[in-house]
Amino acid sequence: MPRIFRSLPEKGESVAVAFSGGLDTRTAVAWLTRRGLKVHAYTADLAQPDEKDVRDVPKEALRHGAVGARLLDCREAIAREGVIALQCGAFHLSTAGRKYFNTTPLGRAVTGTAIARAMREDGVGIFGDGSTHKGNDIQRFYRYGLLVQPSMRVYKPWLDAAFVGELGGRAEMCAYLENVGLPYSMKAEKAYSTDSNMLGATHEAKDLELLDRGISIVDPIMGVASWKSDVAIAPERVRVAFERGVPVSIGGKKASSLTEAMLEANAIGGRHGLGISDQIENRVIEAKSRGIYEAPGMALLHVAYERLLSAIHNENTLDQYAALGRRLGRLLYEGRWYDPEARLLKHALVSGVAAHVTGSVELELRRGDDYSILATEAEAATYAPEKLSMERTDSLFTPEDRIGALEMQTLSVLDSRAVLQHAAKLGDAGGLPLDVDLG
Repeated sequence: MPRIFRSLPEKGESVAVAFSGGLDTRTAVAWLTRRGLKVHAYTADLAQPDEKDVRDVPKEALRHGAVGARLLDCREAIAREGVIALQCGAFHLSTAGRKYFNTTPLGRAVTGTAIARAMREDGVGIFGDGSTHKGNDIQRFYRYGLLVQPSMRVYKPWLDAAFVGELGGRAEMCAYLENVGLPYSMKAEKAYSTDSNMLGATHEAKDLELLDRGISIVDPIMGVASWKSDVAIAPERVRVAFERGVPVSIGGKKASSLTEAMLEANAIGGRHGLGISDQIENRVIEAKSRGIYEAPGMALLHVAYERLLSAIHNENTLDQYAALGRRLGRLLYEGRWYDPEARLLKHALVSGVAAHVTGSVELELRRGDDYSILATEAEAATYAPEKLSMERTDSLFTPEDRIGALEMQTLSVLDSRAVLQHAAKLGDAGGLPLDVDLG
């Protein structure tokens, strides 16, 4: 029997559906139920900001025909994975210094493994979700599900030609639900689609596929639209404290859990429209896509965390943090967050870098990414003003020492000159100005 179904499983089989409560998953549950399958719906509670009350979502699955519907509490899990990504700098996408904090890949890692565990408890062996063949999530859910439940089989409605042929668009899905007595009211259509969890929101598709459509068409769901001149934003001072790389206090409030810390960071960062980025990225199939991302809490914590890193660690350590974090970010993006290679990188970065980050940073937040760092305190700081003060101090080295250090550079400069002379003879002066005489 194939691991991935090309068409419907046999009648009477149990199928899990990752149920978001949107039009596509409602349609999938109704359609599969009416073809004789026993649908078990699983909804992850990720403190997603676009849900008024996520506890209502499983009720909709039951109303559409599911034989069982569970709400899985993933809030502390998504907060924990977000903090680990922050500690490791696992963010490979960056445009002009603005980062994408891999919030959707982190959500899929938590959701995919949580649903696979719940399926195992319920004796359900077939997993389905709403991802399409063009996106990243189809790979992420497959890998995470199989990692937890190796005997798992997969049926995805949007890979089934029969389902897509009948219900390939929003109009067709709405008509189908109307016909089976489960009308779905399409509210005013946005010019893009949105997916979110506690760590951030992703806006993509539709008008955002066009590069002449800017961020102005997006209505943020995690904070203010800082680019709108009629939005008033008052400056605010906030202190962020870490213990061994873990955020423990935000804005003077000691957090009782990682969830509480992340939600407080979201609230403060969101008031200023912090952490919104516009990215063109390479999906796992190497085709480019475009998304606009919100992550106010992750952005606030990231600013404070990297400020402490710079006060504590030397340049070579920071270089490794950046290089390894970028590699880890790509692994996360590809659905490999729990793979051995990612585990190795996380262990090195958490124990070798994050474990030393205890201290606090005070910032003044203004509008968007406009902020100032006001104060930095780090328990293991290697920064000390007297080391390089321009005032008269007891220094660890003297002007005479510096002369010796400079003269030691003579060897490497003359070696470089010899190589450049040879390059000039070959007709390539290595970009040197024309008036430099290498003769």
